Amino acid sequence: MGLRLKFNVVLIVCYLLGLGVSVVPFYYISRQEVIEQLQSQIAVLRAQALSIRKYTSEEVQPLLADFSSVQFLPQTVPSFSAQTAFRNFREYYPEFFYKEAALNPTNPADLAEEWERELIETLRADPSLTRDVRIRETERGDHYTVAYPLTIRSESCLECHSTPDRAPASMVALYGPKNGFGWQLNETIGAQIFSVPMSIAEERIWRNLALFVGTASAIFFVLLLLLNILLNRLVISPVLRMAKAAEAVSMGDTSVPEFEHTGKDEIASLSRSFNRMRRSLDSAMKMLEA
Repeated sequence: MGLRLKFNVVLIVCYLLGLGVSVVPFYYISRQEVIEQLQSQIAVLRAQALSIRKYTSEEVQPLLADFSSVQFLPQTVPSFSAQTAFRNFREYYPEFFYKEAALNPTNPADLAEEWERELIETLRADPSLTRDVRIRETERGDHYTVAYPLTIRSESCLECHSTPDRAPASMVALYGPKNGFGWQLNETIGAQIFSVPMSIAEERIWRNLALFVGTASAIFFVLLLLLNILLNRLVISPVLRMAKAAEAVSMGDTSVPEFEHTGKDEIASLSRSFNRMRRSLDSAMKMLEA
């Protein structure tokens, strides 16, 4: 095995070891960054949902109050408006999921499923929680899920949800007197639930990882090429010329000129030592001939 091959093997082994050690922390750092991006996107979606709820409550409800007394209009309900707008949003981003689930909703479409009920109960058990974040396992893969509590903070909400006799007659006629009643002030009755498949995050993570490995490999091979050029010029070529001169001298060819290598490095020092040895050998041969 030549010097060049040994040198390249050592560099490649060191590169592979360094790459293997760095890939693991890079994966987890990239994973954390991607999850933070997902959380940021969910925060924006929630802000949009809250804005729609506020607009519906402050602008739409007063405007259609007279009509609602005759026929209940779900469009005047903040929850209905926010979720309807999000369904339109999903036409562009179908991977995102949003639902305002409740344990005892007026609208049966808002009834919490089993996994949603678990999230709501977690938020109900600890009123200090502002959100519940978890990676939920499903048959379709893992989902990054964030749930925010829906808590009754205003007495005005109880006008429709305390008892059927206090609720608008048009609402009771539409949904019936059995669901969506008995709510209490400061009670967490449901949750705003956002969810997105972790496969999206994994795709970004592996794309970042592939970019990292590809960039590192490209830089390494460029450096390897430059190092090989320098190795050939500064080490291998002088050593080969010196070996060729030494072989000629060992075969008795005294006409070979002295090997010259200027500088103060180890190769220059070796060339000076080789020339001194050759001159000493020539002197010894002349003394023997005399």
